[in-house]
Amino acid sequence: MTTTEDLRARSRRRKLIIQTLLLAVTVIAILGAVRSAQQNLAALGITSGFGFLDRATGWDYSFSLVERSIDDPYWRTLLVGFGNTLFVGFVSIFLSTILGLIIGTARDSAHPAINAAATVYVQIFRNIPLILQAVFLYSVLIHFPGPRQAVTIADAVFVSNRGLMMPGLNLSLGVALGLLLTLLALAVALILRKVPLLRGFGIWLATSVLLCAVTAVVLRPEGGTILSIPELKGLRFVGGITVPVELVAMITSITLYGSAYIAEVVRGGLNQVPRGLTEAGQALGLSPGAIWGRIKVPMALRSIVPPLGNQWIFIMKATTIGIAIGYSDLFYIVSNSITQSGQTLELIFLLMAAFLLVNFSIALFVNWLNARLQLKAH
Repeated sequence: MTTTEDLRARSRRRKLIIQTLLLAVTVIAILGAVRSAQQNLAALGITSGFGFLDRATGWDYSFSLVERSIDDPYWRTLLVGFGNTLFVGFVSIFLSTILGLIIGTARDSAHPAINAAATVYVQIFRNIPLILQAVFLYSVLIHFPGPRQAVTIADAVFVSNRGLMMPGLNLSLGVALGLLLTLLALAVALILRKVPLLRGFGIWLATSVLLCAVTAVVLRPEGGTILSIPELKGLRFVGGITVPVELVAMITSITLYGSAYIAEVVRGGLNQVPRGLTEAGQALGLSPGAIWGRIKVPMALRSIVPPLGNQWIFIMKATTIGIAIGYSDLFYIVSNSITQSGQTLELIFLLMAAFLLVNFSIALFVNWLNARLQLKAH
């Protein structure tokens, strides 16, 4: 007589056999496709493999966070492009999240003027294609006056067709990156401690200002000042921080576009907070700010974080629009490398692997954050 356990065991064996066969067929198909591609490339006289990564590129590009040269090998040029992608992606994610939180809160406001202004913002920037926003903004920026007629703010910040020039700490690139990683670690530590949002942001902001000031005083160049102010010398600005036009257009357009979507995520999360909780806060005499920071936001985060993670991944993938305005991100570098080297399959594989690594890492972080924010009873 066949028992229930026997039936379950047979079902598990059948599933295992089917899964094994499916995996074997998939592996055979992939190996066959790779072999066929190698034969076709060999017939066309095109070499395959990653040996080309050690060859010099022989071409230059517009932007880099580190020193570069036309004699750099392909592997270093690709790493530079990867770093540029990470830089614009994470800066845009940070700014989009902050702005989206503000706009989303305004969308949840009972004040009709604030709500209407936030609604107009969302409808405008969410419904215009991102690449169109980036190209439009880039076109506006390159038609700004030259450095000698640059638009200035308090003689410290300048905007010209060369980009945005602003004061910066007089630190080397390595020190600045180390400081940035330290501040990122501080933000993660505050999340782990589950510090309330407004209080945590205040702690992080105050600590960031203090740490930057101390670092600038201790590690500034001998005889140098704490701040480096841009100054016009001849036909260009020296000193300070220069943000190229392409980077300004990229960060601004992605931030405006991404924050419109994040604002809707925030609004939806705030609307899901039971009205009884806010009424209880009002009955206890809490101010509207305290109700927002201590009741609505902590409760809303549990429903905000999962879709917010999807928006972060989307923003990282949106960095590929840089090729339309000449920003040298990884997609731009890979496209030029394909044209110069002809190693299409290898470079496309590296591009896909890089984005898979970054986006999978973001997804893991979001899953971890979501698990930390869940109520223990759930």
